[in-house]
Amino acid sequence: MRYKELREIVKGLEKNRFLKKIERVDDNVIYMEFDKDRVFFDLNRSKNLIYKRDDFIKTKHYNAPFDKVLLKRCSKSRVDISLADEDKIVKIECEQEGSYKKQRSVLLLEFTGRKANAVILDEKGTVLEALHHDFHRDLKPGRPFFEAPKPKELDRGEFEIDDFDAYLKDIYQKELQKRLSVLKSSKILAINRQKKKVQELLSSLPKESELQRRADEEELKANLVLANLNSILPYQKRVVLKDFEGKRVEIEMPKEAKTPAHGATLLFERAKKLRQKAKNIHIQRENLEEKLAFLNKKAQIIRDAKRAEDIEMLFPKTISKQGKKDKNYEKYLVEGYNIYVGKNRRGNIELLKKAKASDIWLHLKDIPSAHVIISTNRQSVPREVLEHAAKFVVDFSVESGGRYLVDYTQRRYVKPKEGANVEYTNYKTLSVEKN
Repeated sequence: MRYKELREIVKGLEKNRFLKKIERVDDNVIYMEFDKDRVFFDLNRSKNLIYKRDDFIKTKHYNAPFDKVLLKRCSKSRVDISLADEDKIVKIECEQEGSYKKQRSVLLLEFTGRKANAVILDEKGTVLEALHHDFHRDLKPGRPFFEAPKPKELDRGEFEIDDFDAYLKDIYQKELQKRLSVLKSSKILAINRQKKKVQELLSSLPKESELQRRADEEELKANLVLANLNSILPYQKRVVLKDFEGKRVEIEMPKEAKTPAHGATLLFERAKKLRQKAKNIHIQRENLEEKLAFLNKKAQIIRDAKRAEDIEMLFPKTISKQGKKDKNYEKYLVEGYNIYVGKNRRGNIELLKKAKASDIWLHLKDIPSAHVIISTNRQSVPREVLEHAAKFVVDFSVESGGRYLVDYTQRRYVKPKEGANVEYTNYKTLSVEKN
């Protein structure tokens, strides 16, 4: 960000006198809700930005020491916003009214390109916390704060912002389009790699008819060995016998066979396993086809996404041990609430068993769909979380655009029947538009 642009943005922010809320919403993005403005300060190394947006939904939660100090020292405080002399550093002086005394702190937002950082100081200039500790100077808590070297050159030219709100929103829209393009390309590529693996597994599955044919062969060999036990020598590895139609059949005895009779038993066991595999191979095929269908729906959500968060939440960085173990449903985080989406019939059944009585269950009205569960921890669920969960129901269940109705109720009012079928009562309905 150029100095002259930052200077004018800070002039626009100076009218704010109270900071209601402050929190980190991305690795290097801090959100502030003032008395007059709601602003995002992006301190990413690649590009430092200040912008406004109306479509934000929280998908990440931070609780590092920096975030705790940020909340404790800066939220609900009177503020004075200014630009540091001869530097691209936004200085926000915070004053909180305590029971006995006022507490003063300073938040420095350093828009210094690759060395961008956020530093919290006490009123004596001692470092309380910093977003990054590993940069160009010592910013460990408890140490005196030393300013970074000032830039040798600053662009001090004229710069005008006619409409402050429109300008900051335009910054977001321009950056969003670039970010969406990169995100969509990389995530679709990742999805395609997963799809390729699934398709390869599907192609490698043997056909039921082939498994049945091999089972018949093993069973025939076992019967022939039993019928000719007297003519087969102990520990004979290979025998040639005639089948019941007089055709020659070459039989290689199982390596583990201790006697001809034991060899026949092992051949019968092979035949049985092959028949069982033939019987269940359609289940494996259905599993893989369902996984492929889920990945296709996930890819379509990415293509349709209007926000970066809608894509990023589909690829959580941290996955619980349970999430790694169970592949039949996926977990996403929205505004601090865990939302579970069934990937197939088994996933829907598992979610019904997993959900607590106070959790919220969602499903398409009168249409087969993915089951979605919001883990509530007995708390009331905000409307925006319900709406996002309902959108998951639609996006992961149907391909056609249109308006869909999604029913939701507490899990305690959902009665499982056969398989993933249920009966439910005490429900409400949301309407979701799918493009």
